[in-house]
Amino acid sequence: PALARALSFQGAEISLTAQYGGHKVGFGGFLWCLVVMFQGETAVTLDDKGRVSIPATHREAVAKLSGNRLVATYNPFEHGCLWLFPEKEWEQVRDEVNALSKAKTVHRNLQMKLVGAAAHLEPDGNGRVLLPASQRGAAGIEKKAVLLGMGNKLELWSEQAHLAKIRETITEEQITE
Repeated sequence: PALARALSFQGAEISLTAQYGGHKVGFGGFLWCLVVMFQGETAVTLDDKGRVSIPATHREAVAKLSGNRLVATYNPFEHGCLWLFPEKEWEQVRDEVNALSKAKTVHRNLQMKLVGAAAHLEPDGNGRVLLPASQRGAAGIEKKAVLLGMGNKLELWSEQAHLAKIRETITEEQITE
């Protein structure tokens, strides 16, 4: 992902990592560029209309990274989770996914789940975004959910799916594979 890449100038990597408003940030290159890494776990509640409030710790980053625009799509690898990308980060992901060969079924499925289902969201004055009912239903996200900062994106998990995932044990063999 673009947020994980270091910038370079005349062959020399220049980078600096720091904390900014609860976010890990990096600066690099000839022109200083702010890169925000989302991190942290927040229990959230969806209202009756299907809106979820973006935590205050992430709102400024969303506004600066993407002009206050997010894109919601399915997590194609794990049930019970939606991905929320800042719009500019989403454009890079979208372009990489669309560049995959359409001759392979797995590529078409990935394109369908990510690009075909993508919904543009804009937080209201209270920092809430309205999640599409189809996405909420397919992911099993109801009233209670968990929002995770995962580097270049946010992940919105159903409370049950998040709890099941957190309870899974990671073995040493899985890490060293």
